[in-house]
Amino acid sequence: MPPKYSQRVRSKPDYQLSDGTKVPGVTTILRVLDKSTFLVPWAVKMTKEGVDAARYRDEKAMIGTLAHAMSLSTLKGEPPDHYDYSQREVDLATNAFGKFVAWTKAHTLEPTLVEQGLVSEVHRFGGTPDYYGLIDGIPTLMDLKTGNLYPEHWYQMGAYCILLEESGHRVEQRILLNIGRDETENFVEAKRSGPALEDEKEIFLACLAIYNAKKRLKQE
Repeated sequence: MPPKYSQRVRSKPDYQLSDGTKVPGVTTILRVLDKSTFLVPWAVKMTKEGVDAARYRDEKAMIGTLAHAMSLSTLKGEPPDHYDYSQREVDLATNAFGKFVAWTKAHTLEPTLVEQGLVSEVHRFGGTPDYYGLIDGIPTLMDLKTGNLYPEHWYQMGAYCILLEESGHRVEQRILLNIGRDETENFVEAKRSGPALEDEKEIFLACLAIYNAKKRLKQE
């Protein structure tokens, strides 16, 4: 039986400190960055090609969300939930999911955490890494992306490294997997050795400081 409410309208879980105080999540914090440098040229290009950029983005987002969910479900050993999606979306997401499955067959994955929320009591923020565990014997933080890769994704990984390290988990490798949603998009594996660079962490913490300052100003 389908769930009462679609995943498309469900709110994300809150992150809370041990005393119950709610704190912001990584993706929310990184919204303080100006993304127009990347998005405006793309939107202009779509318009010149006769494409409604907003509708194209929304359609791709739904396919990407499902492909992402399917990939994480297989890592958890759970069946994916297709209730909220059209057959076309399922078909396209399955195509993307197949690329991820092919990648996993070339590697040995031993997950410790899959889509598990973590909270930093020190820096007062939360986040949910897609995957932390061994990949080919190396303690690895991995995040799955179904759109383009941008520099801010490494800042996001920096935040996750802060969370993992505070939780006692060692990171020796970081992987961003860009899973193409159709035949026009490639499958890209971006890999960096070691934990997040200090500069990546510092950029994230600077975003956190800006986020908190803006929130305080709104409350005044």
